[in-house]
Amino acid sequence: MASDDEMGLIQGDDGLYRCSWHGGLEDYRRYHDEEWGQPVGDDIRLFEKICLEGFQAGLSWLTILRKRESFRAAFAGFDFERVAAFTEEDVERCLVDKGIVRHRKKIESVINNAKRALELRSEFGSLAAYIWRYEAAPDTRPEHLDYAVARTFTTSPESVAMSKDLKKRRWSFVGPTTIYAFMQSMGMVNDHLEGCCRRAPVEQARAVFPRPK
Repeated sequence: MASDDEMGLIQGDDGLYRCSWHGGLEDYRRYHDEEWGQPVGDDIRLFEKICLEGFQAGLSWLTILRKRESFRAAFAGFDFERVAAFTEEDVERCLVDKGIVRHRKKIESVINNAKRALELRSEFGSLAAYIWRYEAAPDTRPEHLDYAVARTFTTSPESVAMSKDLKKRRWSFVGPTTIYAFMQSMGMVNDHLEGCCRRAPVEQARAVFPRPK
């Protein structure tokens, strides 16, 4: 396996170059290839992603990824209608669940945010319709996304705006950096690097993806 630190790419055993952050780890590579950057319009998947990004704060994404099935089991598959009905008993259940990150404020945040997600769905028709309103205009994105440019992306004007609005709507663990990571994950931006084998397929998927309204 070869890497090019200056380009931020790593060559796999299959001869293909990918963003180097997956580090050659098989489960991380699958996430990179099959999920990261693919546009998502399903409300439950979007809710899961934003919650898991909140759990990731202060931790590595790989830690969260490897606990994802346990998170899904703990939080009713991130069906926010069901999670919104969680009680203190559910909080205590989660706090002793060794399969997830046992952080009271983050657990309570998921329940709070589930209630807030119901409010957004009532107002906008779907959680997706609200979220995709914050997609950046194409001409504000770099024409050539190399490693040097990508390393400067921890927030964006759109992630700052969404974060501010969500906080106003009483969401928690939705800072601008967390929201930008969420945007990367759910395909609102394509931050696969130039030369990565997934950049073009993700761009093609984004081109035909029907934006929720």
